[in-house]
Amino acid sequence: MVRVPVAAPHHIRRASATLARRYRALRPRPAAELVPAPRPWLRTLGMAAVVLLGAWLGLLAVGDVRVPVGPMDTTMTLRPSLTGGTKINVSPLGDLRLNSHEAPVRLDVTVDQLDPVRAQALVDHPERISGLQQEIAHDVAHGTLDLAVRSCVAVVLGATGLALAVYRRPRRALAAGGLALALLAVSGGTAYATWNPKSVLEPKFSGLLSSAPSLVGNARNIVTEFDVYQKELARLVTNVTKLYDVTSTLPAYEPDPTTIRVLHVSDIHLNPASWKIIASLVEQYRIDVIVDSGDTMDHGTAAENGFLDPIADLGAPYVWVRGNHDSRTTQRHLERMKNVHVLDDGRAVTIAGLRFAGTGDPQFTPDRSVAPGGDRAEELAGARLAAALRDQKAAGTPVDIAIAHEPVAARETDGEVPLVLAGHVHHEATEIMKYGTRLRIEGSTGGSGLRAVERPDPDPIETSVLYLDRDTRRLQAWDEIRLGGLGRTTAEVARHLVEDNRPGTGATPGATPSAATPSTRPERFPRDPRADHALNRFGEPSPHPICFSRPRGAGRRPGGPIALIV
Repeated sequence: MVRVPVAAPHHIRRASATLARRYRALRPRPAAELVPAPRPWLRTLGMAAVVLLGAWLGLLAVGDVRVPVGPMDTTMTLRPSLTGGTKINVSPLGDLRLNSHEAPVRLDVTVDQLDPVRAQALVDHPERISGLQQEIAHDVAHGTLDLAVRSCVAVVLGATGLALAVYRRPRRALAAGGLALALLAVSGGTAYATWNPKSVLEPKFSGLLSSAPSLVGNARNIVTEFDVYQKELARLVTNVTKLYDVTSTLPAYEPDPTTIRVLHVSDIHLNPASWKIIASLVEQYRIDVIVDSGDTMDHGTAAENGFLDPIADLGAPYVWVRGNHDSRTTQRHLERMKNVHVLDDGRAVTIAGLRFAGTGDPQFTPDRSVAPGGDRAEELAGARLAAALRDQKAAGTPVDIAIAHEPVAARETDGEVPLVLAGHVHHEATEIMKYGTRLRIEGSTGGSGLRAVERPDPDPIETSVLYLDRDTRRLQAWDEIRLGGLGRTTAEVARHLVEDNRPGTGATPGATPSAATPSTRPERFPRDPRADHALNRFGEPSPHPICFSRPRGAGRRPGGPIALIV
């Protein structure tokens, strides 16, 4: 019997371990990889982008509400905006913009159409007009509430749906919807906290009327088609002022016996279209007196005098001071015209219950044979005007409005008169000077004249309507009217209130003083809360130069919302 040797177990284990080592040595080793660290701020930024985009898409999709407001059918919409406010679209005439609130959302109200049945009902039953304001207030409140509810639903659904499509996780989608709802709630709270329903006192209209020519063209076209252009432009301003008057029925400043309305024009520079525009404004605003602060002509020659003939048919007294483009020949021609009052060397005149005084420009720049005197000459002319104002005050006939062509001369009257008007610089501006006199500078009512065609962007046609209280003869508000320059058809009308005449400050425009409510200036016009300034000598707050452009705190008198009837 042969015995076979058996390997020892430890020898077998050793051989297996050796084979395993060789196998592992032959296998390729995996390359080392870096695992990126998580970045939570990227996820947060992505979620914010999804929420904002989804909320915006939701508002665009289902954020509109159709609301009948009085006799009109309107559409209310919330839109993302950096400035907030309210925009009222009256297609195709243009839109009204109100500084109603400050929030990242804007309220758009589109007037779709005038319902003929409801409009005819108002015509057949005029007694219903007295309750129209309450009806409109109810309609607007109901529409706003409906819009808020629909906007919440639209925002949540938009953000949730987009997050679900991007992340494919229900939990993140629900989180996005909650964030969108919180964002809308914060925006609504901000709008509520800054809501200013009184902003309707200072609307701004802008629009484009297709009935006016889109372009006048070159100088030859202006000569051949200028008559058509000026007629269309006159119709443009007529339609704009009608729309503005209808859509902002302001009891405090609508033409009535309690206000004196002054149309301020300047720097016409031989533009014949200006007379059509002025005549339209005189009729629409029932102007009591027109004030021209100079540069009506361009070269001041006798051959240009025929350009002044339409002044006699404007329908209101015309107060004029000489500008640096108006010669003495021009002045003598105007002095012989009926209903024209030429003021020079501090001469004063009373028209429509207002006392005016003015001086002509001491320089006539088209005459190259005489060296211009510069600002020094203007300051001397302004000093003579200020002395004349002091003499009028000493004689018991204080002046209400002073007039000079150059703002340099006008500034010399600071402290001697409540209001001074000027022009010359071809752009409008307003400031209260150091001693309380308000300086109102008018732009070019002629769009800088026919020379404007030499530039690619012509100057706009600017003028303004000043509202003065008939009892106190103090400025209450003014409307800035701005039309596109030669060949343009845009138009803007913006209302501005005097700082101390806003409702809530104790002033009641047009109110007659009584024993129970004395009309002393310090009581009617309290101290400006924005700055610690004493009242000036006219009883008005006297801040240092400040431009009033759509002041934020402006308000309207009590009595409900304004009816928009077009």
